[in-house]
Amino acid sequence: MSTEFILKQIDGAVAVLRLNRPDVLNALNIPLMDQLIGMLEAIDTDPGVRCVVLTGNDRAFAAGADIKEMAEASVVDMYERNNLARWERIKKVRKPIIAAVNGFCLGGGCELAMHCDMIIAGEGAQFGQPEINIGVIPGAGGTQRLTREAGKFRAMELILTGRFFGAKEAASIGMVTRVVPDALVVEESMKIAKDIASKSPMAVRFAKEAVLKAFDGTLADGLDYERKMFYMLFGTEDQKEGMKAFIEKRKANYTGK
Repeated sequence: MSTEFILKQIDGAVAVLRLNRPDVLNALNIPLMDQLIGMLEAIDTDPGVRCVVLTGNDRAFAAGADIKEMAEASVVDMYERNNLARWERIKKVRKPIIAAVNGFCLGGGCELAMHCDMIIAGEGAQFGQPEINIGVIPGAGGTQRLTREAGKFRAMELILTGRFFGAKEAASIGMVTRVVPDALVVEESMKIAKDIASKSPMAVRFAKEAVLKAFDGTLADGLDYERKMFYMLFGTEDQKEGMKAFIEKRKANYTGK
């Protein structure tokens, strides 16, 4: 299945979504974001899909937002359009999303990758938040998410200078899950996605929610949330199946119930 800006492929229980504006390095315009979010929300309610791989092409994951859409906009225009609010819908997707990044991953593209739950980066990938170079700042979470990954002092340097940084540096600050050869980015992402898809869907969902909760409050709040999620899983058939399979030394058959 394909649309104008997103190519979709289903491989078992994994959905692969490919950004498809190669002529502009997958710049994120409004129609692309609308299609992407619509697909992610549809996948989130599809019991046949348990994990998502989001990627671009060899040249770029996404080189940023489409500047032509906003270059002449006023404060009122931007406020009324409220385009950045749609990004909150990505955050609400409950199934894991793995960003498979090759080439340029800049500005809004970098923010989109950081909205995902893991980033598998090719050795030649280039990250950056260069918005300062065109008179603005990151607006889709870059100042907040990059700071949480890199810390105040590195984030200040990266955001205030707008310089690009490679996959190895991204890994060194904890922003990237794994660095692999460029040609293996999607393959490695699929391996992880299929591994995740083999687990209990409810346990995966609760685990994702619990990890994200660590960023929302105190350690005590996070521990309390984790404990409740742990207890709630004992009301699922998958918990009974998983523990029974472990005792019987066989592979579990998870149904998502």
